[in-house]
Amino acid sequence: MSVIISHPTGNEFFRAAAKGFYETGTLQSLYTSIASFPGSFLYKLGSSKIFADIQRRAMDPGFKTLAHTHPWKEAVRLLAIKAGNKKLVAHETGPFSVDEVYKDLDNHVARNLEREKQKGGSAVYAYEDGAAYSFKQAKELGLKCLYDLPIGYWRAMRDILSAEKELNPGWAVTLDSLKDSPEKLERKEAEIALADTIFVASSFTFKTLTQYPGKLPPVQVVPYGFPLAKAKEYRSFTNDPKIKILFVGGLSQRKGLSYLFKAIDGLSDHVSLTIVGRGRVDNCKPLSENIGKHHWMETLPHSKVLEVMREHDVLIFPSLFEGFGQVITEAMAQGTPVITTDRTAGADLIKHAENGWLVKAGSSEAIEHILEEILSRPPLIAEVGTMAMETAKKRPWSVYGRELAEAVGKGAKSEKPATPKKGQELRS
Repeated sequence: MSVIISHPTGNEFFRAAAKGFYETGTLQSLYTSIASFPGSFLYKLGSSKIFADIQRRAMDPGFKTLAHTHPWKEAVRLLAIKAGNKKLVAHETGPFSVDEVYKDLDNHVARNLEREKQKGGSAVYAYEDGAAYSFKQAKELGLKCLYDLPIGYWRAMRDILSAEKELNPGWAVTLDSLKDSPEKLERKEAEIALADTIFVASSFTFKTLTQYPGKLPPVQVVPYGFPLAKAKEYRSFTNDPKIKILFVGGLSQRKGLSYLFKAIDGLSDHVSLTIVGRGRVDNCKPLSENIGKHHWMETLPHSKVLEVMREHDVLIFPSLFEGFGQVITEAMAQGTPVITTDRTAGADLIKHAENGWLVKAGSSEAIEHILEEILSRPPLIAEVGTMAMETAKKRPWSVYGRELAEAVGKGAKSEKPATPKKGQELRS
């Protein structure tokens, strides 16, 4: 099989997937918006703070002759964000929104597929919201359509977050995922309908697909990899007995923030909380009130985020709906143990109380219970954190890339989507 892979923003799991295909000799072409290669002018430009976004698009040198870029919409989007022009990048309606960038690259790939087929291409690997046009053209050309769903299926998300909106109406303004237009949702449905195989990174995402109303193609779960593990020095708690807790992610109720704040409130004399993430702080009263009680940093370079992870004792990621949650793997690789929910990739990566902790989504009491356990025995942090790091060492990104390439090469085996067991329903 010869694969054409595309992703507009060239993130880490896309680069790992492309490298897996490249190393197994199945990568024909790679399409993205902006790509920089070590030694190039673009890569050097990315070393300056103002153009740091470019360096984050750095690609493996081996891809250079296989990469095709389509940068203009994404370049304007990045510039508009830096200039603070929210209208240009507004959700779906902005001419340079993420949605438009995805559709633009998808169209670009579709226009080039006939040429790719003539060169020997046999399959298109594309991601949610960026596959509809290329998959349609691929079907007409007789190419396989391989679909990557990084986050859970939208109908399951809608049900969970709609229930959450009713439960916590004060946080509703932060639930942007409920604002997708009918046209965008129809495009998501079309992508699944056109797919020959679906690849997901967690068993939770796999489970959400049980709500797909049509005939579901075969689904394979290939969890993402961990970044490079880095040794951590654990403190003794003699001079500072407070547990240092960290949250990293968008400031949205989808991330379960209200439950985190409530759990922390009950232990405010014994823990401190640092928050790293952007959100509508001014538009959401409960978010504004709660975030003011803690240490908040709106944004940090990725390398600094990893450093902050090492400086904290525990990362809490209480998401209500998450296809994976890369902050989980990032923290574990720093030796920082994680408390996360059953609606992330936690169940695929964590053995409860061994290399992390799993709690029921939407339960502040469950989070508080784990924190009380840690407070009663602080050495747990080093014990569980060390096991988390050992877990990370066993599954670097190269393992994910290889497993994905092998799954694609062998052809996805037919699987029926998992049926949630009693007591594990998707709804809130």
